[in-house]
Amino acid sequence: MLLEPSLPELLKNVDSRYLLVNVIARRARELSDASLRRGEPLTGKPVSIAAREIADGKIRATAELYSD
Repeated sequence: MLLEPSLPELLKNVDSRYLLVNVIARRARELSDASLRRGEPLTGKPVSIAAREIADGKIRATAELYSD
């Protein structure tokens, strides 16, 4: 199985694998919901589109830790 984009490529724009999963899932839901509202089909799978957006640098995410 070939993963495209690769995990190292995705992790350049997201701090951790765990955050990556959450960001991809949230963006995929946004894409899917928007597609349904417009009544237009997506050009690919929502998860694949979200991963490509992260790899292209359109989406970046960092985990901030808070302490009291």
